[in-house]
Amino acid sequence: MRRRSVLALTAAPGAAAAQAAPALDLLLVLAMDASGSIDADEFRLQREGLAESVTHPAILAAIASRPNGAIGIAMVEWGSPGGAVTAVDWMAVRDAPSARALAEAIIAAPRSRQSYNAIGDAIAHSTALIAAAPFRSEDLVIDVAGDGPDMRSFTPATDARDAAVARGITVNGLAIEVAPVTRFGEPLRRHYEHDVIGGPGAFVIAAETRADFARAMRAKLIREIA
Repeated sequence: MRRRSVLALTAAPGAAAAQAAPALDLLLVLAMDASGSIDADEFRLQREGLAESVTHPAILAAIASRPNGAIGIAMVEWGSPGGAVTAVDWMAVRDAPSARALAEAIIAAPRSRQSYNAIGDAIAHSTALIAAAPFRSEDLVIDVAGDGPDMRSFTPATDARDAAVARGITVNGLAIEVAPVTRFGEPLRRHYEHDVIGGPGAFVIAAETRADFARAMRAKLIREIA
């Protein structure tokens, strides 16, 4: 799967600095739902599932199989219109100790105050975060994980998705399907397919319950990295 380099996201004055940045095999933003529909126990399950996933031996093996043997990961929390925040800034993961450091940062990060449900603004924030990354890569991915459709974004999800794809970023999705259908009358994974994901090889994985989040996240990460 070929994507344009992060250099394409930077203005000309920053090109030299971008070229000097360490080259990694993947820049991945994990955009996690922290909206009002996620209660404290569910939030903990998501954080623990994500921490478990980034330290799993299968993930570390997938990273080691790539040419540079390292990827960059940042975590964004989203929910409120215009309220997406960077909860964990860029960290390089190349081995078990660096994966554990990322997992500890994920668990320790305070929960941001969010309402609901602005996926488009989360994608726009994540796009800017990739543009400012201290690493460079030809593979650029935003993962959107959530339990509801885009409803209140300042930038609609389709517009934000299209802008990200135009910059060489692939947007994937993890749909937490706690209800049979959304208010749009379709399963959440279908909404993600239509309005959220985009770019070469983009895909959606569904978690049937919140407890299924870790399995779904692990499967998605393996597919993206390997």
